[in-house]
Amino acid sequence: MDKYPGKTYQEYTGHKRRVLLAIAVITIVLSFTSLMAGSADISILDAAKAIAGTSSRQLNAIVRNIRLPRLATAASVGASLAMCGAVMQNVLRNPLASASTLGVSQGASFGAAVVIAVSGAGSMYLVSAAAFCGGMITTLVILALSKLRDATPSAIVLSGVAISSMFSGATALIQYFADDEVVASIVYWTFGNLGRAGWKEIAVIASSAMASFVFFISRSWDYNAIESGENTARSLGVNTALLIPVSLVFCALISSVSVAFTGCISFIGLIAPHIVRRFTGNDFRFLIPGSALAGAGLLIAADIASRMVIPPVVLPVGALTSFMGAPLFLYLVFRRRRIG
Repeated sequence: MDKYPGKTYQEYTGHKRRVLLAIAVITIVLSFTSLMAGSADISILDAAKAIAGTSSRQLNAIVRNIRLPRLATAASVGASLAMCGAVMQNVLRNPLASASTLGVSQGASFGAAVVIAVSGAGSMYLVSAAAFCGGMITTLVILALSKLRDATPSAIVLSGVAISSMFSGATALIQYFADDEVVASIVYWTFGNLGRAGWKEIAVIASSAMASFVFFISRSWDYNAIESGENTARSLGVNTALLIPVSLVFCALISSVSVAFTGCISFIGLIAPHIVRRFTGNDFRFLIPGSALAGAGLLIAADIASRMVIPPVVLPVGALTSFMGAPLFLYLVFRRRRIG
């Protein structure tokens, strides 16, 4: 738990609330920037008019049909992946745990690749359903490994890395034997694309994120207890044998749904919780909502960068998040090695 010597409980919680407020303000500013950024320059006033449907037909179409859905997708997916990372890092007792490092995202990508290879491009919903099944199967494998008697948190994460490598290799083999059109479809899907989801898909992502958030926040005290070790948590009355697998299932749900509709977006779940943890500590009453806000802000920022680096070309957002996440991943690996 966090240590704030000389501070009252009100000061302790007040600091964390101010941190959440600051992250929320930054995310809101990034959201308005996202509506204005792109090959067509739009002022904040024009964006507001377009949302209300009172601007020109062209601006209404750009904002309401393109930029607003991208913004909603980025916010929902970013929040989902960040919450997933925060909870996984807690229940698996490893700061390197996230949907991408445990292979859930890669399993979802493999499921999508199979359907694309068999049915051509296939329908979006069929590909998304296959991606969801691939992510859930990966999680079930991780759950089974976590039940092994000698499976330490580090062993589970290493197993996830192995599973990730296996699915990546299997996806590469599918691409090797497929024709050029199928290969192009698979590669395009795995890049990660926030423009793929419509309002119906956004509603599914947001609904799963909200349901998971309610569960996670209702168990925040239990996650705080787990920070002191599973034995301590059990002594405090936490049913870790049930909480850990149920938490992982919720993580698999939101990460698989996100990947199913947007493709593979890596490292958001790894980056966001660690950024928030530096300011709020490991108090999950604040870490979970803070991670959700930070994850939304980070993915919105990555989307803005993807549209502004080489306009009018829109770069794959999954590639940018990988650039963001890989250095932090290496930092965490070597930092743990120095501490150990």
